[in-house]
Amino acid sequence: MKLMVLDGNSLINRAFYGVKPLTASDGTPTNAVYGFLNILFKLLADESPDALCVAFDMKAPTFRHEQYEGYKAQRKGMPDELAAQMPILKEVLDAMHIARCERAGWEADDLLGTMAARAGEAGWETVVVTGDRDSLQLITDRVRVKLVSTRMGQTTTREMTPESFYDEYGFEPRRLIDLKALMGDASDNIPGVPGIGEKTALDLVRRGGTLEQIYQNLDTLELKPAVRRKLTEGRDMAFLSYDLATIRCNAPLDFQPQDALMQKPDEPRLYALFVRLEFQKLIDKMGLSAQGTQAAQRPDCPMSMVTDAGEAGKLLDRLRGGQPCVVLALPDLAGVAAACDGQCFVALRDSLAGYDDFVQALFASDIPKTTHDWKGLYAQLLREGIDGQGVVFDTCLAAYLLDPNAGSYALERLALSELGYELPQSAKFSAPDALSPLSDRQAALEALCAHTSAVLALADRQRLRLEELGMTPLLLEIELPLSPVLARMEREGMALDRGQLEAFGRMLTARIGELEQEIHGYAGEPFNIGSTKQLGVILFEKLGLRVIKKTKTGYSTDAEVLEKLRGSHPIIDCILEYRTLTKLTSTYVDGLLKVLGPDGKVHTTFQQTVTNTGRLSSTDPNLQNIPVRSELGGQVRRCFVPREGWVYVDADYSQIELRILAHIANDAHMLAAFESGEDIHAVTASQVFGVPLSEVTSLMRRRAKAVNFGIVYGISAFSLADDIGVTRAEAQQYIDAYLQSYSGVRDYMESIRKKAHEDGYVATLYGRRRPLPELRSSNFNLRSFGERVALNMPIQGTAADIMKIAMIAVDARLHREKLRARLVLQVHDELMVEAPADEREAVQRILEEEMAGAASLRVQLPAEASWGDNWYDAKH
Repeated sequence: MKLMVLDGNSLINRAFYGVKPLTASDGTPTNAVYGFLNILFKLLADESPDALCVAFDMKAPTFRHEQYEGYKAQRKGMPDELAAQMPILKEVLDAMHIARCERAGWEADDLLGTMAARAGEAGWETVVVTGDRDSLQLITDRVRVKLVSTRMGQTTTREMTPESFYDEYGFEPRRLIDLKALMGDASDNIPGVPGIGEKTALDLVRRGGTLEQIYQNLDTLELKPAVRRKLTEGRDMAFLSYDLATIRCNAPLDFQPQDALMQKPDEPRLYALFVRLEFQKLIDKMGLSAQGTQAAQRPDCPMSMVTDAGEAGKLLDRLRGGQPCVVLALPDLAGVAAACDGQCFVALRDSLAGYDDFVQALFASDIPKTTHDWKGLYAQLLREGIDGQGVVFDTCLAAYLLDPNAGSYALERLALSELGYELPQSAKFSAPDALSPLSDRQAALEALCAHTSAVLALADRQRLRLEELGMTPLLLEIELPLSPVLARMEREGMALDRGQLEAFGRMLTARIGELEQEIHGYAGEPFNIGSTKQLGVILFEKLGLRVIKKTKTGYSTDAEVLEKLRGSHPIIDCILEYRTLTKLTSTYVDGLLKVLGPDGKVHTTFQQTVTNTGRLSSTDPNLQNIPVRSELGGQVRRCFVPREGWVYVDADYSQIELRILAHIANDAHMLAAFESGEDIHAVTASQVFGVPLSEVTSLMRRRAKAVNFGIVYGISAFSLADDIGVTRAEAQQYIDAYLQSYSGVRDYMESIRKKAHEDGYVATLYGRRRPLPELRSSNFNLRSFGERVALNMPIQGTAADIMKIAMIAVDARLHREKLRARLVLQVHDELMVEAPADEREAVQRILEEEMAGAASLRVQLPAEASWGDNWYDAKH
C-alpha cells in the first residue's frame, strides 16, 4: 500500500510563483490553486497512491520559535494574492475528499514526518512531495521524496531515494540534519556555525560523521586552525541548529494511513467551485458536469422546426421586425438555428423545401443578427456562394475584447463563467454524424438551440459591459467588419510553386549532409548534432571550449551561447548553419508542402482572438514567421507566386510604432524629425552621440535604431548591451541620452507606468484594453514584465488597430472600384494584394492612400507600395 503526503504550503507557494497571474471574472486570484491542482493531477497520474493527505502550516508559532527567537524571523508575510487562495485550495481539497492535516504549534514538515512514520509502522510505502529539501532527511527504504519545481507553468519532479541522495551528497539522508547544523539554513534563519559554509560543512560530515562525532573528535580531526576555532566557538549554536533542523516524527496526530484512503470527489460541489474559479480545463479533465449542482439553470428555449416555405417566410418577417436575433449554423450549412423572443427555430437542408432560398434571404440581407464567431460563419457562407450581411454583434469577439488574456472564447466556457450554467458539448450537433439516421437527432438539435439561446443571453450582458468600457466602437467599427475580410483572405489563399520549393529543399538537404560531415570531422567522432547533451560534451569537454552557461541538465548550447562562441572554433559556424538549415527544411519546406492544398495554394488561418495586444496571428501555416532578412529565408518567399498574368503588390508602413510613440508622447523633437522627413534613426544618433547629423556613421545609426525600437519595448541596459555589443555602462549612457533628448518620451514612460499601476490596465488610442494582473504580483520579474507590457501595448496595440482599419478600407475600395485584385496577406505592418498586371498601378495607389489615411495622428503615416512576380520580389 502506498501513502502520498504533500507539503501544501511549499507546493502552493511554488505554484504561485511558477504560474502566470490568473484571476476569475470577479477578480479572485486563482493561479496558485490552478497550479497546485495541476501538480496534484500529475502526481496522481505518476504514483497512483492508495491514500493521500495534504499538510499545511498554521499561523501560530511553533516550538521552534520558542527555542530560537530568530527562527524564520527574516521571512516576509505571504503576499495578499497568495493568502487569498489558501482557503480556496482547502475548500477544493475538501470537495475532492482529500484528507488535510494541520496542527497548531507544529510545522507541515513535522506532520509529513509523523505521517510517514505511522505509515512505515503499518508496513506502507510513503511518497513525500515537497518543494523544500528539508524533507530529504526523511528518506528511508520505505520513504521516497519527490522534489517539485514549477516554472512558466511547467511542473517538473525529481525523485530522491537513499541511493540518489548518497550519489549527490556522499552520506545517508539522516545526516542532512548534521549538515544543516553546521552550515545553517538561510531560508529558515537557522544560524548554523558562524563562518562555516556549505563546502566546509559537506567535507566535515563526509569525513567526520555526525555532529556528535565531529565534536567528540574535534581535537584529532584534520582541520584548518580557523575551522577548528569556529567549530569550538560555535558549538552551542551548532547543537541548537541541529535541534531546529530536525523534523519531528512524533507530532500528536490521530492519524493512520487508512484514514486518508482515496475517495471519489463530491462532483457537484467540485463542479460548482470550478465554475466559480473558471477552471474549464479542469472541468473537462475530470469530466465534471452540472448534474446535481446549484448552478444557474439553463433557461428554457422551446424549439420549433421550420419545415415548409410558409413557416420560413413568417420567420423571416418576424426577424425583419428588428427584435434581437441570434443565428448559429451547423457544419457545411446543413442547418440553421435562429433564436428570438425566447424561442428557437431550426431549419434543416434535408427537411425544408426551399432551404437554400431561406438561407440566402436570412444571411444575404440586413436582418440584424448576432452570432458567435462571425468569421467562421462567414467562411461557411462563402463556401455556399453567399456574401453574408447584417451581423451586428459577435459574442466571441466581444468576449475577446472584454478579456484578451482569457485564451479561450469557446461558448461552453463563456456560458460557465458568465451565465453560470453548463452547455451541452458542441460536438453533439457539430460532429459529422450528429444528424445521421442512427443518431439522436432530437438531442443534437436541442443542444444547438441551447447554444443559440446562450449567445442571446451573453450578448445582452456584453453589450452593457462594452458600453461601460467605451469599447463598443472597437467591436462595431473594427473587429466585426474585419471578420469577413479575413475570411475572404483565407479562402483566396496564396499559390505555392511546388517544384521550386522541392528543389530548394533538395539543395538544403545536400548542404545539411555536408555540414554533418564537417561537424563530425571537427568533433573527431559521429554524434547526434540535435542532442543538446551530446553536443555539450563535444564542445565543452572534448574540444575544451569556454562554458558560457549551464542548465539543470547540463551544458547550454542555445543560440545565445553559440553566438558568444563564434570565432573560438570553426565547428561553431557549422553548427549554427546546420541549425538554420534544418529549421528551414522542417518548418518551412516540409511544413509548407504538407499544407499545400489541391488547388496549389496555401490557405492560412488568421486568428482574430489570440494575441492580447490586438495583433492578428497566422496559423496552419504561420505565414507571419517565414524569414525575410536572410537570403535562404528569401528563397522560401520566392516560392509564393501569383497566378499567371498577375502580380503581388506589397505595402508596408514606415516606422509605424515610432510614429505612434511620437503622437502619444507628443514629443517635440520626435514629431519634428518625422515632419521634416529626416531619417529618425540618424536624428536619434545625432542626439544620443552629440554629433551633427552629417557626421552620423552607419554604426551610430545602427545603435540608435536599436535604442529607438528598444525604448518602445522597455528595454534594459543589460539587454541593449547584449543586442548591440557594448558594455552595460555604455548602453545605459545611450538610454539616458535618448531620454534626455526625447523628454516627451521619458514623461510618457513615467506616466503610463503610474497609470497602469493605478488602473490595472493600459489601452490603445481606440480603447482596446490589456489588463495587467502582473503588476499586482509580489514576484519582481512578473511585475517588471507587466511594466514593459504597459509601455509597449498602447503602441503595438494601436498599430494593430490602425492596420485593421486599413485592411477594411483597402478591401472595401477594391470592391467599390470593381477591381479583380484581392487582399491575400497581412504580416505585422505589411499588406499584400494579388492583382492582375493591368491593375497594378491602381492597387499601389489604393494601398498607399488607404493605409496612410487609416488614422489621424500628429505625424503622417506613410505607406510605400512595391510589386513583384513573387512574394520576395514584391517586398524588395
